[in-house]
Amino acid sequence: MRKPRWIAASVMPLALVVASCGGGANNDSGTGSGDSNPDGKLSAFATEPENPLVPGNTTESGGSKVIRALFTGLTEYDAVTGASKNAHAQEIKTTDSKVFTIKLKPGWKFHDGTDVKAKNYVDAWNYTAYSPNGQQGASFFEQVQGYKDVHTLDPDGAKGPAAAPEPASKTMSGLKVIDDTTFEVTLGDSFSVFPLKLGYNPFYPLPDLFFSDQKAFEAKPVGNGPFKFVSRTPNADITLTRYDEYQGEGKPKFKDLVFKIFETTEAAYTATVSGELDFLDTVPPSGLAGGKYKTDLPNRNGSTPYMGNQVLAFPLYDPKWGNADLRKAISMAINRDEINEKIFDGTKISADGWVNPAVPGYVKGQCGELCTFNPTKAKEYLAKSGFTGKIDITTNADGGHLEWMTATCNSIKNALGLECTYTPIPTFAEARQIANAKQYKGIYRAGWIADYPSIENFMNQLYRTGASSNDGDYSNPKLDALLVKADAAPTVEEANKLYQEAERILAEDMPAIPLWNQVAQYGWSEKIDNARLSSLRELDLTTVTVKK
Repeated sequence: MRKPRWIAASVMPLALVVASCGGGANNDSGTGSGDSNPDGKLSAFATEPENPLVPGNTTESGGSKVIRALFTGLTEYDAVTGASKNAHAQEIKTTDSKVFTIKLKPGWKFHDGTDVKAKNYVDAWNYTAYSPNGQQGASFFEQVQGYKDVHTLDPDGAKGPAAAPEPASKTMSGLKVIDDTTFEVTLGDSFSVFPLKLGYNPFYPLPDLFFSDQKAFEAKPVGNGPFKFVSRTPNADITLTRYDEYQGEGKPKFKDLVFKIFETTEAAYTATVSGELDFLDTVPPSGLAGGKYKTDLPNRNGSTPYMGNQVLAFPLYDPKWGNADLRKAISMAINRDEINEKIFDGTKISADGWVNPAVPGYVKGQCGELCTFNPTKAKEYLAKSGFTGKIDITTNADGGHLEWMTATCNSIKNALGLECTYTPIPTFAEARQIANAKQYKGIYRAGWIADYPSIENFMNQLYRTGASSNDGDYSNPKLDALLVKADAAPTVEEANKLYQEAERILAEDMPAIPLWNQVAQYGWSEKIDNARLSSLRELDLTTVTVKK
């Protein structure tokens, strides 16, 4: 869904999973013995951001890569393990998981030279949560006391004529500035997972400039991260340069960073092989077949798991897809293992649930037999559904999905005896616009990378009624009630048990079909060294170097 992490059997820490995929000449990180150039320039693959580069309104992969280079939040996630650790926060204290006192490290500046104060966090969070501002990351603040006073819902959905009522307030009562480096967050109920969320985009601070001149900010975003904005050419590139006054850890070892935007991953792959592009985080199926990328990019390729998955999602606002038996039939008609072997050269792992195995809280086998290829049972479910129409599937054409989506459609057609058509959408940005407008007619591909390391991120944000990334409008009151209980659980361990129970309800409803847990294959040019993919499936900007 947004930003399109794997273990077949038991759960292991992500660091161990990464290690298990390493080794060998084709899986190193490009560590070289030559000197690096601190004033060097490198380019990395990206897709066109869906929206202007505002943290609270950037929840997809293309824009998130840029946002995370421009901004640093209270916390950040370890590039290898995915574990949360303090960044701008000096300490985050709580005795009850309901009231949090957050102390900032002093001396941090925005790129315009202004101080990053507690007020900049509080103002940014209030702006994002306030529903008339239309920020995609608003729901991440729903646990904060007073969220319902600033965020009202459209009573008849995005397509209905009625407008959402005006919120009672513009600020959440649970946010309080204590002094320039301290603020207090009070939640409506205890929420033990809350600190894990604080490294995600919507929780970043915004400078005073944003509130005084939003158009100027959108034209030239001002962050507080390791890189500062230089220029942007729509559908072509976004250029950043190192911010030498950056106060955080892991300062970049090169100067200029250019995110290059390509129409297809195939074009980006060709550019990487030729040296025109320095880093590609997604090897397309054409490069995976027969391990071609290892030959094309000798000693310049890697493979690593990350906390992400792929599903086929249903637009449940369209009555055509309203029957759960039909959705189960389609799931059992997909030969995941065969598609993985033939299209992806065995580089993916078939999903057995809706949560990635590297994510804390994962339980094996939540999908049961419904995620196993079984044409006989698929036909039985189809007969129960009474469906006799045509199957339509779609996704963005610029993401390297043609081969596997075509193979998936053929598998469905062969198993069920129904006509199946794959119709691509030109760009990821266009696909997201259709999703946000609730205008999908057919089944669509949805990919998810964890915003933070918790099962809660996969459940609340994707399947709770009205959640910001619940693009298919799935709703089940029983699941919602379990999620409320899980959110209020006193410990992460107790919360995870309830989130797991909620996940089992998804097997009853099948609002989305789990396909694969993701392992990313990536490559780089001869120009750079120390290249590796982070747990968020992005170039680790703290280790990569440019050769002299």
